[in-house]
Amino acid sequence: MSKHGTELLTAVSRGRGGVRVPHRKNTAEMTVVRMPVPARVVLPMQQHIGAPCVPTVKVGDVVAVGQVVGDSDKPFSAPIHASVSGKVTAVGDVRLANGMVTKGVTIESDGEMRLYEGLCPPKVENREDLIAAVRASGLVGLGGAGFPCHIKLNVPPDKKVDTLIVNAAECEPYITVDYRECIEHAYDILGGIKVLQRLLGFERVVIAVEDNKPEAIKKLKAIADEDADCGNTVRLMTLRSRYPQGAEKMMVLSATGRRVPPGKLPADVGCMVMNVGSIAFISRYLKTGKPLVSRSVTVDGTAIAEPKNIRVPIGTSLSDIVEFCGGFTAEPRKIISGGPMMGVAICGTDAPLCKQNNALLAFASEKDMEKPFRDCIRCGRCVEVCPMSLMPTLIERYARVKDADALGRMNVMTCMECGSCAFACPSGRPLVQYMRLGKQILREEGNKK
Repeated sequence: MSKHGTELLTAVSRGRGGVRVPHRKNTAEMTVVRMPVPARVVLPMQQHIGAPCVPTVKVGDVVAVGQVVGDSDKPFSAPIHASVSGKVTAVGDVRLANGMVTKGVTIESDGEMRLYEGLCPPKVENREDLIAAVRASGLVGLGGAGFPCHIKLNVPPDKKVDTLIVNAAECEPYITVDYRECIEHAYDILGGIKVLQRLLGFERVVIAVEDNKPEAIKKLKAIADEDADCGNTVRLMTLRSRYPQGAEKMMVLSATGRRVPPGKLPADVGCMVMNVGSIAFISRYLKTGKPLVSRSVTVDGTAIAEPKNIRVPIGTSLSDIVEFCGGFTAEPRKIISGGPMMGVAICGTDAPLCKQNNALLAFASEKDMEKPFRDCIRCGRCVEVCPMSLMPTLIERYARVKDADALGRMNVMTCMECGSCAFACPSGRPLVQYMRLGKQILREEGNKK
């Protein structure tokens, strides 16, 4: 730490494209409140990218909070833990908010929230211990991607990762849970950073926050200034407020000036990007041994009676969450799991909350979210704002005719589905849906070969 305290940096590089979105951070100053224990939870076995878990309990079993109820012997997976105490009443198919069907475990709560007797802080003395502990915790990326964190931490020996970037940008409209994490749990964030730095050998750490969150920057700087161990290796960086600043590849470029090539990961250029909530969770887990059984969620939108930031047990029905927030003020015309840019529109609120769900938005009018659908006017705005230098209108054309070869030439797989193209389109074209369709066409073509 310098004599003037923790150094405050600005972005070292500026990526192309992106859009200025209305922030609408209505819940930014609302402290996270804990939701009452739900009557039941449904725990899907697919709450992460990778192999789904297999239920490890059966109907009639009595379980406690933190007990493993689903696991897999596949490396690319993460265990599922009971988020309430009670009795298992069903093991079978459940439908997720995105329409996917997977196995799930239903637990009727006894209201006691008894902790599993086997919970204790893990013994972590080296890199291997840390990776094993993070896997056992069930942690996946809390920013929305659902990538198993122990996989990210287990960097291959042939890659040297010297920089940890802590992602506190939270550039999507409405969502404020990462902002509240910075305000309410800054000590946990710094504690998690120090553990990762000590065991994984990062030469420097950059905590990246958008410049429209001055209170978060102020809080993090004050905590870092208190800790002499931070030295000159931990920096705070303000990023320009422009969507999709929080995307991994954009953040690596802004924080370090390094460009992640198409088809590559941040580790290929010596960086690791982790969500600020994930960092804070690691710190808490190493102290308590309590796995990922709840998460913070922003609930907002014109159809929500009482917008809130709430702490919710994993597996809670979205309908219970809406009820805790006062219910709907009117019949919602659109409900979104996640943010308005990268979230998924859902048909109802029967689905359970999963680990990677950071927001639930409901809107009373389609005018809140949608533009009139018109023919493309060839204005080129979608090309101008695409952070990955793609041509969305051409990809749309080739996706409509299912031309896999052309989609490959257009590099559709490099699309991060940020939604900047659709946001900028004056004709209301559903460009992100065509991007997803194009990727699916390319995958199916690859499976045939």
